[in-house]
Amino acid sequence: MRTDVAQIVRLEDYRPSDFLIDKVELDFRLHPTATKVTATLSVRPNPSGRSDVPLVLDGDEVNLKAIALDDRTLEAGEFEANPESLTISQPPQHSFRLTIETEINPTANTKLMGLYRSSGNYCTQCEAEGFRRITYFLDRPDVLAVYTTRIEAEYEEAPVLLGNGNPVESGFVEGTGRHYAVWHDPFPKPSYLFALVGGRLGRVSKTFTTMSGREVDIAVYVEPGKEDRAGYALDALERSMIWDEQVFGREYDLDVFSIVAVSDFNMGAMENKGLNIFNDKYVLASPETATDSDYANIEAIIAHEYFHNWSGNRVTCRDWFQLCLKEGLTVFRDQEFSSDERSRPVHRIAEVKALRSRQFLEDSSPLAHPVRPIQYREINNFYTATVYEKGAEIVRMLKTIIGDEDFRRGMDLYYDRCDGRAATVEDFLKAFADVTGRDLSHFARWYAQSGTPRVSVHGHHDEAAKMYRLDLRQQTPPTPGQPTKEPLVVPIALGLVTQDGQPMDAHCERVNSRGVFVLDKTEDSITFTGVASRPVPSVFRGFSAPVKVSLDLSNDELLVLLRHDTDAFNRWQAAQTVAMRLLVSLSTGTPVSDEEMASLSSALCAFIETDALRDPAFAALALTLPSEADVAQEIGKEVDPDAIHRARKAMRRHLGNACREQLLDFHRSLAQTESYSPDAASAGRRALRNAALDLLAAADLRTGEQLASTQFETASNMTDRLASLSVLMTIPGMVRENAIAAFEERYRSEPLVIDKWFTLQAAIPEDTTLERVKRLMEHPAFSINNPNRVRSLIGNFAMLNQVQFNRADGAGYAFVASIVLRADELNPQLASRLLTAFSTWRMMEPTRRSHARRALQSIAQKPNLSRDVGDIVNRSLEESSTA
Repeated sequence: MRTDVAQIVRLEDYRPSDFLIDKVELDFRLHPTATKVTATLSVRPNPSGRSDVPLVLDGDEVNLKAIALDDRTLEAGEFEANPESLTISQPPQHSFRLTIETEINPTANTKLMGLYRSSGNYCTQCEAEGFRRITYFLDRPDVLAVYTTRIEAEYEEAPVLLGNGNPVESGFVEGTGRHYAVWHDPFPKPSYLFALVGGRLGRVSKTFTTMSGREVDIAVYVEPGKEDRAGYALDALERSMIWDEQVFGREYDLDVFSIVAVSDFNMGAMENKGLNIFNDKYVLASPETATDSDYANIEAIIAHEYFHNWSGNRVTCRDWFQLCLKEGLTVFRDQEFSSDERSRPVHRIAEVKALRSRQFLEDSSPLAHPVRPIQYREINNFYTATVYEKGAEIVRMLKTIIGDEDFRRGMDLYYDRCDGRAATVEDFLKAFADVTGRDLSHFARWYAQSGTPRVSVHGHHDEAAKMYRLDLRQQTPPTPGQPTKEPLVVPIALGLVTQDGQPMDAHCERVNSRGVFVLDKTEDSITFTGVASRPVPSVFRGFSAPVKVSLDLSNDELLVLLRHDTDAFNRWQAAQTVAMRLLVSLSTGTPVSDEEMASLSSALCAFIETDALRDPAFAALALTLPSEADVAQEIGKEVDPDAIHRARKAMRRHLGNACREQLLDFHRSLAQTESYSPDAASAGRRALRNAALDLLAAADLRTGEQLASTQFETASNMTDRLASLSVLMTIPGMVRENAIAAFEERYRSEPLVIDKWFTLQAAIPEDTTLERVKRLMEHPAFSINNPNRVRSLIGNFAMLNQVQFNRADGAGYAFVASIVLRADELNPQLASRLLTAFSTWRMMEPTRRSHARRALQSIAQKPNLSRDVGDIVNRSLEESSTA
């Protein structure tokens, strides 16, 4: 294992910066290979910092050209500079101006951090620590400054010049072919929120009127010729602005708001103040090129980045350990927006599916960490599902416990107190403690403790006394660095249902008027009175806490909830629990009777017969079995992915045969007849039709091939076309290969669509897929320099194709390890994210586990690994990381 990785940064070591920067004046003279940057910083000693200490500015591969203090050029002995830092040993003990000139090669910047070029356009990415790649700076979140930025470029190369804040001035540079634009952001911000864009861009825009009557120019910038695909993003932005005013009382504060789509981007998007930069896959959409999921993702991510204007920008985080304060809170906000825009139960199920597949897995792996980590080696590796999705669940639990009204009052107080500041988790919780009078110190453990709690629920009915008792116990397993756990505050939304499916009117003093009981001890019991017959408990309604639940209910009792529960989430969960039990048994060699299989399929067939057309999107989710990765996580140890694949395939075949007539009817009756619309109702009908197609193909390959081939040829939108191609991917033969070729021919000039084509082929669960993936790496559309291409092909092979990534011969592990090393030389962030595919290696059976360890060791032994990859591989291999 490597030991020469980055120094550990610890939360307990935080102290305020010794210096502050009040104003930043930047001058960019853009050039493809030699961009000149002049940064003038208004610096002063921090009254809360130490006195008489050197000024040390951060850098990352910085090329210094000149430095001056109060307009006096510094002599060689007055400062010390290297690519990673700039030190002035004896800075003035009063306010001063520091002018730094640097030079950048944006074209050579394959890390995509700092200033780089994408498709000929200049753009920046500064979160988390990218600003230091532009100039030397106090690159930390708690140093807030007011920025004025002048951008100059060749007009023909970059006719559009955008910056943070409001436009101040623009014009041409006399006697040259160059022009300039000046932008001023009046709101102090940390350097990670700085942004600029320069290039040839098309624009779609409109005027938005805020709740106080201010007019704001909102615009989306895309590559020329793609303006017709930006309309949905612009509409989503407008709806987000309206929603944030109505639900949270938050009004936008600048005169312009711009979104720019770029094709080379490490993340989904970035919330830079007033100038959001997006991966183009989350902006561009048309019925011909985007699926219903793409439209939903665009809507959610547009909203997320806009909502950051308050939860992240106006109120930022004091240090990177507080990352959940902006990301978890903003994920909660965008989830609420999407739930209001679409079906709340369907969206909640989608949120939980994502949480379980990503965050629960992370919590059970060597990479487990608290929502607020206490230490890190590379902060880029903590942009995780734990920080984002689990962070959102903590906010949701807080709202569940205190209620809607007090939650809104607490949010208002938090914004009022912390506006213009760099805040902490303690600041956030104190606002809610103060408005409710509650002590939230126990609740705060959710931020400090890693791992997924497990809650067992056991019911006991006393017929004579007409009483029903629920015994509850919580336990969180050990995780890296946290061998012992304290009990958490777990809100449990619950109700009782009779055995014949009627809601039961029972009384329990410890359940509040909203139907919530709070478990805050290791063990507790609650008793309901007036219960004449044994009920079926419906617990964790709406997934009221991010926990794993063990129920002492029979499959028949769970299916009562599927048929009759008033909580939509628990109806879905009941079917999932029964299916999971059967899949685990089938995967581990435990006999499953025909009656057990028939019980589930009969219940699902009856459910879709009566309920499917009332909410087709919900029915589609109910017909979707737990994924192979979910089953592996449920088994937890000595996992055989091939056995899981066979078990799931058998159950899908059984379900397809059992419900064949209803599925055929859905596939016929829900065919697209009207023009395409991405609205939730239309998307739901397509989802049910395509779920039916998938199960029909699982039951009978020839029928599935015929139906899918016809749908592929006649589809009027990308959702139906891609769904049919996905089904064909499971059926070897010339029909599949011809469809693959036809899809490529049709979309060869559409990179984002070709990404979907890469993904489908990478996920084929066949022994020949690895060689197929290697061949596709030679495809003209593939580039290892573009994160979208790499994620679509290599990332999805590793994440989606459980049987081929986890091949028994170790070839899948060796292949991905080789790509990680190759990508690390170009883009460490991309490489480290690919490497997280190995997070499940310890739960595999011994042969696979041995192969995975060797693949990880081959990475760890490579000289000169990046900090990003070195951190992940070392944590993955540490014996103490066994969760």
